[in-house]
Amino acid sequence: MARATSGQSGLDSTEVSLLPAANPVRRTAHIPALRVGLYTRTPPTPRSQSPLVSQPRRNIELKAADPDPRRSLEACLTLGAEDRGEIRQRDTYFAVPNGGLKLREEQPGRPHLIQFQRPSEPRQRESQYRIIQVEDGATLRAALTAAIGATVVVTKTRRLLLLHQVRIHLDTVEQLGTFIEFEAVAPPDSDLADEHALVTMLRARFDITDDRLTPYGYAEQLLALTS
Repeated sequence: MARATSGQSGLDSTEVSLLPAANPVRRTAHIPALRVGLYTRTPPTPRSQSPLVSQPRRNIELKAADPDPRRSLEACLTLGAEDRGEIRQRDTYFAVPNGGLKLREEQPGRPHLIQFQRPSEPRQRESQYRIIQVEDGATLRAALTAAIGATVVVTKTRRLLLLHQVRIHLDTVEQLGTFIEFEAVAPPDSDLADEHALVTMLRARFDITDDRLTPYGYAEQLLALTS
């Protein structure tokens, strides 16, 4: 949906006479007008709307192979995590020159486009991302695939649990296996020290050793497997 902006070439100014009944003095005021064909009308007052595009967000994340998802779920519940249940997700990744871009379609839930930047390292790492809500996921997927190309599709079942500001993902990914992921979501003014500490604590509580750490996202792993 296009947004109207001030200063466009279609905007001019119209003088409108203001003639109060009790005042014989003629006064004028400038009111912005929008010229359409032979007609001129005053633009409507813009309505307040919730932005569809988020501001940049940050988190500290860690991904690892999970040989025992049932044990991990029990550990989450013992820590007091809130179980949000299972989500079926389909992530379509697109060919972009910088960072990553994926369209997530999920049930239950609404489709959304995610643009992200993160290093490929086998340790906890900072991720920067934007989330754009989407009304029609199938149409956007077709349009982006035609325009820039899709590289890989990742299909998974995600068990989502919330512990304070940490999202815990217990993922079963088609063709790849089972994984556990921590995402400590940071407020805008954070120096990330608290988020690093939370992920470090959870790694220790879940006994995640170095050999289980995964430096690459699911898309990179699947591309390497199928190439």
